[in-house]
Amino acid sequence: MKQTNYHLFDFMDFDPSLQKDEALWKAYAPTKIEERKGDIIVTIPYQKQLHQEDMAPDTFVPQQSFDLIIRAYEPDIVRLFTTMSGDEMTEADDMLMMAKEVKRLPLTVRSFPEDSVGYDVIAANGKKVAAIDLNAPVLDHWSDLLTPPQPAPFITFYPDGDETKGIALSDDHFSPPRYDALPLGFCSAGGCATTTNHTNNERATISFKCTPDECFVGTGERFRKMDLSGQTFQLKNQDGQGVNNRRCYKNIPFYISSRMYGCFYHTSDYCKLSLADHSTRSVQFLNDHATLDVFLIGGKTPEEILCSYRMLTGFPQMPPLWSFGIWMSRMTYFSADEVNEICDRLRQEHYPCDVIHLDTGWFCTDWLCEWKFNPERFPDPKWFVQHLKKNGFKVSLWQLPYVAKGAEQLEEAKKNRYISLPTKEEDTSTGGASNFSALDYAGTIDFTYDKATDWYKNQLLKPLLEMGVKCIKTDFGENIHMNHRYHASTPERLNNIYALLYQKAAYEVTKEVTGDGIVWARAAWAGCQRYPLHWGGDSASSWDGLAGSLKGGLHFGLSGFAFWSHDIPGFHSMPNFMNSPIDPSVYVRWTQFGVFSSHMRYHGTCKREPWHYPNIAPIVKRWWKLRYKLLPYIIDQSEKACQSGYPLVRALLMHHPHDRQVWHIDDEYYFGSEFLVCPVMTGDNRRDIYLPEGMWVNFFTGERLHGGRWYYDVEVPLDQMPVFVRPGAHIQIYPDDVDSTDDMDMSKAITIGITKDYKGI
Repeated sequence: MKQTNYHLFDFMDFDPSLQKDEALWKAYAPTKIEERKGDIIVTIPYQKQLHQEDMAPDTFVPQQSFDLIIRAYEPDIVRLFTTMSGDEMTEADDMLMMAKEVKRLPLTVRSFPEDSVGYDVIAANGKKVAAIDLNAPVLDHWSDLLTPPQPAPFITFYPDGDETKGIALSDDHFSPPRYDALPLGFCSAGGCATTTNHTNNERATISFKCTPDECFVGTGERFRKMDLSGQTFQLKNQDGQGVNNRRCYKNIPFYISSRMYGCFYHTSDYCKLSLADHSTRSVQFLNDHATLDVFLIGGKTPEEILCSYRMLTGFPQMPPLWSFGIWMSRMTYFSADEVNEICDRLRQEHYPCDVIHLDTGWFCTDWLCEWKFNPERFPDPKWFVQHLKKNGFKVSLWQLPYVAKGAEQLEEAKKNRYISLPTKEEDTSTGGASNFSALDYAGTIDFTYDKATDWYKNQLLKPLLEMGVKCIKTDFGENIHMNHRYHASTPERLNNIYALLYQKAAYEVTKEVTGDGIVWARAAWAGCQRYPLHWGGDSASSWDGLAGSLKGGLHFGLSGFAFWSHDIPGFHSMPNFMNSPIDPSVYVRWTQFGVFSSHMRYHGTCKREPWHYPNIAPIVKRWWKLRYKLLPYIIDQSEKACQSGYPLVRALLMHHPHDRQVWHIDDEYYFGSEFLVCPVMTGDNRRDIYLPEGMWVNFFTGERLHGGRWYYDVEVPLDQMPVFVRPGAHIQIYPDDVDSTDDMDMSKAITIGITKDYKGI
């Protein structure tokens, strides 16, 4: 066991043997507070600590001081910035895309009343946004057995001006030498630190106090229970390889607290977030780079907090209508004939469908991505794509951001440095990606280089889009070649944000050529919500895969993303990854979940077309038809989500933040604002149902139930799923059966009113 259960080693990443030459610096009480151009500058001295397990000041080493900048914005945002690495504060970069509603609020300081020492930080609109307490601690002296605690900055922040829910820096310790969290601190290599030479300063930490009953949600597509308190997360994108483990395709350095504030750590560095784990009294953040840039976001509801977060990092764009239809795929189709046969059958048997996706098999060699159709199996790709278009099918294509050895583009890419190049010996690893082929990848396309980005957009993707392809699956991107050189970043600082640069390039060229802004992406970081849409990765075709997918989607929606999908009925088989048959019950239950998701795609390692499961195919077809009936409602809710803080698939706490129950419920969700969905995720056709306070109506039967209570062990036949609406709700539906969205005229949509006479759809 390597875990020590001590803060210095397990959170601050110090060498437990203390053999490494490194130093910890702890923040002390401010020595200067001044207003400068509307910001408040707080000078914080840092004291080096002795190189030992118990913290104690190394008084032989002079203190070093660094400024903490406090800045405020409308609406209800306080920003904290400090750097020990010489970085500059910026208001626009790849992650930050501030909306016009985000406006600087000049700050001033006002002294505490005469009987107290400190300063209130006051915004131009009159709100108090921070308090800097300089009072000496109150003592009732009794013993000199232990040395007094080291000084600390006692600063509390009120991003929305609500002084009942202050967010205070945490100086969390048991006794003076035994610290469990630091309000501010940093580490240096070689034991030295200066305000002018930053090369030795490595990582920095900030901590906030939390309450015993505080809950936390968000942080990306987290495959965990709803309340994340008591856990520590490595915010380091990597191939999740499933949806039931700690690995995460989509880390987002943002969380929401049940005390109604959000926190966005503006960084692309590897970082660590402890949500009342290393200490139940503290939320702690550690950045692998010695800069801290923190946005504290206030609000009365989670939606308000998420809306402000999107105002900082960008709002989702509206995907095209056809993307909300059904996508059919598997891993993989290998020829035009095979695809045409499947599409013809979908039409002949009136399974509504809009998209046919070609995964790894459309190249000359399976998985060898060269961005060109196999000329033997797809002899006339333009005709093939256009023929499908005439039949109501849009074509989506798989690719990835690595150039393989053997790819025809390799020499061009290497010569022009469009891909990363090895620093030393040849390395073909992308850090653990789930490469199911035997291919070696020579390099990662370098989106930090504008010429490489142009090459990817115009030479690789544009010819495909011009022949009629409508969507590019921007698979992978969680891992890059770590022993390679990149034009404008180190690999450690690029890895997390790589997904954003990658998806932005694909999204932009797709929108430019086709008019439709869309990708189908797996990795994500802050800002990726601007380029929809994302899916949940390689889930198992099992009940735990289904449950894990929903958990991830709920947290993802609480991390700024509006649109999210998943592979139906799971990506891979169990226990044989490629070849175990799918449980038909899982297929049906996952289909029902898919109908009430923002997007709906069938994909996986074996047969996914419903006619291969004849006993359940009629059930599946009915649910597919329901999906298309609901498209007017889904489009309406999607447009609203693009202008607010709401996702389509949203945790119950979005609408009931003061109901303590819902901060722990991760197997129910709202779909838009009207539907409360309770998917069945076990094979016994039963589940417990929680209905929040008020009256609820079963959407399918019209049965009325009282909320504010649990209904235990409810039987749900395989062809049914519990879905509830409120009395008085109005649901837009499409009245006719269609084969694809090409057949739809949205002006024909009708509205169903949930009246006292409603008997179900």
